[in-house]
Amino acid sequence: MGNRRWLSIGTYVGVFCLAMTVTVILAATYRSGVAHHRPVAVAAPAEVAAPAPAKQVSPASEPVGLTYATNLDGPGYTPPERIELADPSNYGERYTVDAYGQPLNHDYLAVLHETVWTASSAINFFQTYHPRDEDQASYHAIVDRDGTVIYIVPPDKRAYGAGNSVFEGTGGAETATTNPEFSSSVNNFAYHVSLVTPSDGQDNAPTHSGYTDAQYQSLAWLLARTTIPEERITTHAIVDRSGSRQDPRSFNWPHFLEYLHQYPSRPA
Repeated sequence: MGNRRWLSIGTYVGVFCLAMTVTVILAATYRSGVAHHRPVAVAAPAEVAAPAPAKQVSPASEPVGLTYATNLDGPGYTPPERIELADPSNYGERYTVDAYGQPLNHDYLAVLHETVWTASSAINFFQTYHPRDEDQASYHAIVDRDGTVIYIVPPDKRAYGAGNSVFEGTGGAETATTNPEFSSSVNNFAYHVSLVTPSDGQDNAPTHSGYTDAQYQSLAWLLARTTIPEERITTHAIVDRSGSRQDPRSFNWPHFLEYLHQYPSRPA
């Protein structure tokens, strides 16, 4: 009887010790796992100087050189407006230095485009997430056939409206390299506006039937609200250096300027 009692006590002690040992091992394993997944600060690898994003501004303020007028003198015309914000993968920040650390201080530029297809097809593309840089694209605004102004990218952000591009300004060639893996472009200082193409222009023909009167009125209204001067309003075809862009085709400059010059801030 005494021997069996000591045997039972020994068994309980052995089980207790085994349980404690397992507990210690599991606790050590847990701590090891947590330590493995805990974020650890590491030094960034050496690389080409990354562009520093431009100073953040609140939605209520605009970048210097692209200020919107709140009370626009001139024709009592106001187009329909709506917002169709692009997916964040299709636009970015404006940079203050280029990919090599050189300062960027170009004045703003308005670049005119055309959609080729419908407004809805362009919006659908811009609102789709594109992880690959070469697929990312956007405009700041689209002017539909009825004159509706559709805002796609906030003006203080960098829309991806042009690839290899240069603007020949009064001080010489203007362009910016913000990614050393791609050709330089005007995107960092451009305000991209696209006109919706007529149905007979949904191809690569050099011309089509042109844009509506409402589109010219709305385009003039939109650009008259900015501080971008007339001599810095250009087209994708003019700034393109790839040899593949011809938009906006059949654009009637005199008709557009006729509407633009109706605003006191934009005399002929």
